[in-house]
Amino acid sequence: MKAYRPTHVAIDLDALRHNYHVLRETMRPDWRMLAVVKADAYGHGAVPVARTLEEAGADLFGVAIVEEGLELRAAGITRPILMLGGPWPGQEPVVIEHDLHVAVFEIEQLQRLEHAARQAGKSCFCHLKIDSGMGRLGVRDEQLDEVLRFFLASEALQLVGIMTHFALADCPDHPLTAQQQAHFKRALAKVRDAGLIPEYIHSSNSAATFSDVNGGCNLVRPGIALYGGQPFEDRTLPLEPVMALRTEIAHLKQLPTGSGVSYGHRFIAQRPTLIAAIPVGYADGYNRLLSNCGTALVRGQKVAVAGTVCMDWTLLDVTDVANVQCGDRVTLLGCDGDECVLAEQWAEKVGTISYEVFCQISKRVPRHYQP
Repeated sequence: MKAYRPTHVAIDLDALRHNYHVLRETMRPDWRMLAVVKADAYGHGAVPVARTLEEAGADLFGVAIVEEGLELRAAGITRPILMLGGPWPGQEPVVIEHDLHVAVFEIEQLQRLEHAARQAGKSCFCHLKIDSGMGRLGVRDEQLDEVLRFFLASEALQLVGIMTHFALADCPDHPLTAQQQAHFKRALAKVRDAGLIPEYIHSSNSAATFSDVNGGCNLVRPGIALYGGQPFEDRTLPLEPVMALRTEIAHLKQLPTGSGVSYGHRFIAQRPTLIAAIPVGYADGYNRLLSNCGTALVRGQKVAVAGTVCMDWTLLDVTDVANVQCGDRVTLLGCDGDECVLAEQWAEKVGTISYEVFCQISKRVPRHYQP
């Protein structure tokens, strides 16, 4: 007898390594890679992912918040870790103590970091974030001179990087991307003219890594591509899915024509129908918007979600699956034989992006790692 619910996420670390090497092969040999592992490595598990990628050769890691950086340090990750969003006020001493790199974009932030670094007798490693058109975080043109003067006057702050973020990196031919490139190059020239020579110059996320918008940079920041998500709509890159969401059939029920299924009876059987109940629902991250439109794989065959996705249960129409039985494996995300349910397909059905699909798989679903 099984002592656990069969619903789980399978993480294929070999696929992760494969995707890392695919990315490496697209890069110039002198470029370095910052692997983005924020948000628990997009739901894949930051520590096992970072350990795997550190062994594979990743040069830096990217996180969003201090807590994520500390988790990696506690796990023994020694490569540089960049906080892409910078620290909150009061977190500066922890950043300095654990040698975290930080994205910086305001004078007040620099003042707090310098004070903490002086107090600790250490340096703070800063990546100057330029707002080249994203309109989110970053130094604007009119602020750049003041920021550069601060760096030149400080002995505690080291400007080790300069960075920006493209709003439309997945559309490399869009005029905004060219405008942002030109803006970033002007800012970089101004930094160098001031006598500051940053080691890391970076602007590229997964989409930009595979396009021509990385001109002048020496570091790329892939995220979704490492996990097998396709940064472009044509889905032609040789990437492998790293995450699979799986469970087992818990119950089978034969229903006559005209029977309603699940909340609201949004599914009405149009023929004698065999319904499979599986122990996964929106509390596990299986989006309720997949009601009556989601797809799963049973015995290598695609089947449809029948009716409304519940908090803990989902129903499938398995009428056409030969010899189906309780205990059969069900794949909700990932591949079974030659058939796959990709994150991009799931995302399209619910009106979101593959990033959110990965991140929504909840913590109550255990992650099983395959070496």
